[in-house]
Amino acid sequence: MSEGSDDKLMPAPSAAPKPGALPDAPLEKLIHDPSPDVTRAVAADPRLTEDLALSLLKRRDLPGDALEALYKHKSLVKLRKVQLAIVMHPSAPRHVSVPVIRHLYAFELMQIALAPAVPADVKHAAEEAIVARLATISAGERSELAKRGSGRIAAALLLDKEERIMQAALLNPQMTEIWIVKALKVGAGTELLAPAVCRHQKWSQRIDVKLALIANPHTPLARVAQFAGELPLHAIKEILRSARLAPNVKACLRGVLDSRSK
Repeated sequence: MSEGSDDKLMPAPSAAPKPGALPDAPLEKLIHDPSPDVTRAVAADPRLTEDLALSLLKRRDLPGDALEALYKHKSLVKLRKVQLAIVMHPSAPRHVSVPVIRHLYAFELMQIALAPAVPADVKHAAEEAIVARLATISAGERSELAKRGSGRIAAALLLDKEERIMQAALLNPQMTEIWIVKALKVGAGTELLAPAVCRHQKWSQRIDVKLALIANPHTPLARVAQFAGELPLHAIKEILRSARLAPNVKACLRGVLDSRSK
């Protein structure tokens, strides 16, 4: 037999799988397959159910294009649980997660804003979406957002017209001095906030908050005099020089300066 005749007896190599083709196995098993090619094909498979999609989205190693395939999956993309899981996935591409945010409810957006694994810019987009909707959200929902929302969301609710909501925002564990100072500097809409901060055992002790309260038109004059008496002289001189103050507030501060300079 000739040297080349052995080649005719050797089996032909198996054909390479076509791109996007799935192995012969149930989807329930394939959603756990470590191969990125298989994962992408599963994400695009029209047989994928909501439960299988949610199980797939629990994998932290999903490639971005698999998440994009899920986003394009016509039978799944309208399901809220799938939408939320896509946005909260740390590998979700921004051009996928940010548009989905527009379709989520306020409390779903709050989950995104508080989730540790969600990228900062996606959290910010979720917070901005909530703040933009506050005028159309019920008082009960605003109250819950004030209690449980992120610092940015609670800060927006410091200016709520309902005192119980403003108070809940003031007590929010995510609240910081910076947010309170920013809210007080707005001026308009702080009729409830300024007196409440004046009475607050924690925030009324902070120097920057005291300065913001002195400059706020809704701070009682007696409190202005009290805070001015507790501040360094240079801080009082600076606020007299740089802030827009009512005439009676200016007179009060000058009186404090005169009495302490003697």
